[in-house]
This record gives sequence, C-alpha cells and structure tokens, in this order.
Amino acid sequence: MQHDTEKNTMMLSVQLEQPHSPDIDSDETYRVENQSMVVPDKYVAMMDGFEKKEHSWFAMSQIPTDLSIQVQDITFYVHKYPLLSRCAYFGRIELQPPKSNSSYDLKLDNFPGGPEIFEIILKFCYGLQISVNANNIAALRCASEFLEMTEALEDGNLITKSEAFFTFVVLSSWRDSITVLKSCETLSPWAENLQIVRRCCDTIAWKISRETSVVGEVINGEKWWFDDMATLRIDYFTRIITVLRVKEVDPGIIGSCIVQYGEKWLPSIESERGEMGRHNYVRSELQWNIISGMRGERDMGQTREQRMIIESLVSILPPQKDAVSCKFLLKMLKMAMLYSASPALISELEKRAGFVLESADVNDLLIPSYAAGDQGKILNSSEEQTMHNIEVVQRILEYFLLYEQQQMQQQQTGPLAISKLLDNYLAEIARDPKLPVTKFQFLAQSLPENARACHDGLYRAIDTYLKTHPSLSDHDRRKLCKVMNCGKLSQDACVHVAQNDRLPLRTIIQVLFSEQVKIRATTQGKSETEIADNSERENGGSSTAKEIKALKIELEKVKTQMAEVQRDYSELQQDYQKQHIKHRNSSAWTNGWRKFRKSALFHAKIDGEETDENHNRKIQSRRGSFRRRRSA
Repeated sequence: MQHDTEKNTMMLSVQLEQPHSPDIDSDETYRVENQSMVVPDKYVAMMDGFEKKEHSWFAMSQIPTDLSIQVQDITFYVHKYPLLSRCAYFGRIELQPPKSNSSYDLKLDNFPGGPEIFEIILKFCYGLQISVNANNIAALRCASEFLEMTEALEDGNLITKSEAFFTFVVLSSWRDSITVLKSCETLSPWAENLQIVRRCCDTIAWKISRETSVVGEVINGEKWWFDDMATLRIDYFTRIITVLRVKEVDPGIIGSCIVQYGEKWLPSIESERGEMGRHNYVRSELQWNIISGMRGERDMGQTREQRMIIESLVSILPPQKDAVSCKFLLKMLKMAMLYSASPALISELEKRAGFVLESADVNDLLIPSYAAGDQGKILNSSEEQTMHNIEVVQRILEYFLLYEQQQMQQQQTGPLAISKLLDNYLAEIARDPKLPVTKFQFLAQSLPENARACHDGLYRAIDTYLKTHPSLSDHDRRKLCKVMNCGKLSQDACVHVAQNDRLPLRTIIQVLFSEQVKIRATTQGKSETEIADNSERENGGSSTAKEIKALKIELEKVKTQMAEVQRDYSELQQDYQKQHIKHRNSSAWTNGWRKFRKSALFHAKIDGEETDENHNRKIQSRRGSFRRRRSA
C-alpha cells in the first residue's frame, strides 16, 4: 500500500446570497430561508472577523452584538440572527436575559470540540471562509449535530458539508483515517453515536486486509502500518484487530501487530529488574522490593489502565499456536500478575505459554513471586517465600506435557529442548537460599525418564543447590541425588563428581561404577568388532554371553564389597559412640579406677592383657581394612 496523496485540507467558502426583491428596502434587506426565519443581511455584510480580548471573543462589526455564549472558559459576543439562521438549537431554546452576576446569556456545556470548534462554526454562520481538515472534521461533524445544523434550515448546511468531507476525503486516505480516529478519543459519545469511530475502524481494517492479501506472507511490508496502529487507543485497536480476525487475515501478522502494540504501551519488567537472580539473591531481592514499593505508590488510575490493556490484548490473541511467541506470552503473564488481573486471564496465559514452551528462554521463566492484590509487592509473611514463583512454572510445564500427550507424536526434539530449558531454570532457582528441597526435587523429576539424553545439566543444578544449602541433611542429600541418573553423565561430569565432597558417598560410588561399566562396554564393543571381522557370528554370540555373565559375577562381588564396607562403617560408628559415652562418664569413676589398680584384683587381670591386646589389634586391622577399601 502506498501512502495516500489526497489533499488533506478543504476550504469551505460559505457566502450568504443577497436577494433581489423590489418589495424590500435596500437599507433593510432581509432573506427568507425555508419560510422559517428572516435574517437581516447587514449582519453579514459588516462582519470582518473575530477579535480576542483575554478570555472573550468579539464579532468585529459596526452593529452591536446582542448575544453572549460561553464555551468552557471562553465567552463569545455575537449576533443572534446569523446563528438562528443556521442552528436549530438556538431557535429551539428560550434565550433569557443575563443575570446581574453573570456575563453571558447562554452556556454550552459539553460542547464537542470546545471553543476552537465553536469559533469555526460561528465563522460558518457568518458566511466567512473556514478551513476543514482531518484534525477537526470529526469535531465539526459532532458540533454541527449538537447545534442541529440540518438541511431544514438551509441547503448545504454544515452537517451535509462535514459528512461529505468525511465520507469522500477522509475515508479514502489511510493517514486521514488514523488522524480522525485519534481525534475521536475526546468526542465521546458523539463520535460513537454518529458512527465515525466504526466507519474509521472498518476502513482501516479493510485497507490492511487488502494489503496483506496482496503482499501474502511477506511481513516486512506491514511494518509501516504497525507503527500507526500502535498509536491508537486500546479500544480502537481492539476493534480493528477483531475485524481483521473476522476477515481471516494471517494470524502471524495479527500476532506481530499485537506484540508491537504491547511493547509500546506496557513497561518492561526486565529493564527494571536488570540481571536479578544471577549473582547475589540477597542483593537482588532488596532491589526488587524497592522497585516493587515504588510501583505500589503509582497512581491507581494508571494501574487500571495497564490492567485494561493487558486484558484487551489477551482477549484478541489469535487462537493459533504460533501466532505470538512464548517470550511475549510470559511477559504478559508477568504483567498480569503484577497488576492483579483476573485468575481466568492468568490461567489462559499459562495454558498458551505451555503450548509453545519449547521456544522459551530461561530468563522468561524467572517470574517473581507477587502477592495477590498487591501490585508488584513481594510476598511478606511469617513463612519464608522464594524469590521466584515456582508453582506457575510447574503449571506451565504440566500444560506442555499434557499438550504433547494429546498430540500423540513421537517427536524427540520437543522433550530434549524442554529438558535443557528446565535444567537451566533449575540451576537459576537453585541459587535461592529460601527454596525448599521438596519444591526443587518435585520440579526436577517432572519430566519423563526418557526426556533427558544427558544428565549433566541436572547434575549442575543439583550441585548448585547443595552449594547454596550447606546445612541440608544427609537424608535430603541422598533423596535429591536419586533424581539424577548416574549412567547418563558425561566423562567430564564423572570426574567432577569423583572430586565433589558435597555429594553423598553412595552417589559417588554409583557414578564410579557406572563409569567403569561404560569403559568395559566400550572395550568389549571393540573386541566384538574385531571378532566379527575374523570369525563367525556364532562365536561372537557365545563370547558376548560369556562377557555378560562375567559382568554379572563382578557386579555381585562389588555388591558384596559394598555390604562389607557398610557393616565395617556401622561397627566403627558403634565403637565411636561407646568411647564417647566412656569419655563423658570418666570423671565419675576416675577415683574408683585408681583404687582398683592398687588392689590385688587388678594384678590378677594382668594375665588377660594379651587377650585385650589381641582384641585391639583386630579393631585396628578392621579400621585399616576399611581405609584401604575406601581409598580403592
């Protein structure tokens, strides 16, 4: 579509004709209009314009004015007859003489367009030249309707002229239609009742649909009208998008237009939060609380306006899955929670984000925890709250898994992409010192077992959580590490696990054993290849069965050794507890022990010292054996 080159301004020249009647005196010439009003032409002949003095306008004429009209804070001093000849409104009301405490005869409340438009109408009534363009045509049309400037008084009255200009000039131009639609924002309800808004919206939607049908799938050509659409008020924008959806315009084009409108009118949370959640959670939480408090002090009118924009944009989103990106949906979700939108709207955004979750980024999922009803304020209660809203992400993930299950498609790319995204998200939220281990573990094991081809990302998240929570009990550590499959760790991850003292001993042993099994399987795979090149398949099959049997025997040996290690460990722990109790009670029987050594009974026990020494040697031998096994 090319920009319109129509002439945006029309000069309307209205001259009152001089009647030629021999029956009327030339000094007092009158004209009969529709046999309803006789207007002296001298008011027109001697009118030169208007002169402004402070807050008043005076008709420049040799004939004194006989009517004062106030529009807002401006008072116009004019003559009655020119107005009565064109405006049925003034002929219908009874003009009362001004009171002593007022300086006007008539006050026009809620006049469309204000004093500027009333001045143009006065010039029209006096027969002077007026300028009509896209900026004032809507106000002139509404004002002429307000003053009842119909054809019943005179042919070519202002209603007819303004309607013709709007229909044939404005609606044929894209730029003028946008300008008129924006000017209607202050003309409610006149612009709505006169169908000015509807006709502009329909015309704009028709031009867009015609352009998109010609251009096709090329979206670069629509950028220029995206900018114009973003300047409209939200209710006008919504009406145009609704018409475009009815005309079956490409959902991707509609979605792109909605995204650009949202980026213009909705603030950015990411710019306010900065790089929160990446380095210092304590510092980030303090910064976010300060920002939230500043937002809470904003005007409630602005909050309602932002909420209305969010709800309107969500209501006109195309139902197609790829109409808008997941990034935009998650931004809308954050803003909806920030401005306390309806729960149904938030649920709808969560569902739509779940359908396209594989295209999201980890920063998009970092949704702060808001208090319901408190715009942007972090939850404050006796219980410790997490920095990010884990429950929302959990619901979005459930929607994604449900959608994948409904599709009944065996696509490996979706789950793999989701697993990487979830692991990166777990690594980010693991830095929160207030995150409970139950929430972290529940979210970590939300995906199916075959969704992760490699567990390196999950191990990184678990290790980050253990580093952030050093006071975690051994039971919780072992329970958390069970989420990870040691057989799906890379070689570099296994090396890191072997040197990681934050992990439980059982997890380290499992990782080392899994690595040993991988090495043996790799070696056996090479030998099988060589055997297959030089021998028959039967010999290769028999050797494979033997190797599997050998692996099973070795596995049983390792299990036996682990059982022995655990038994030795329990015995050592019992000895330690006994010695600890003995040390605590030593002060109570120290004196008695000294007396016992001096007695003859003590000398009789000397013979049994060798037996005690043998028992101590056995304990030391067990300890040495345990150390060797642990080092192995």
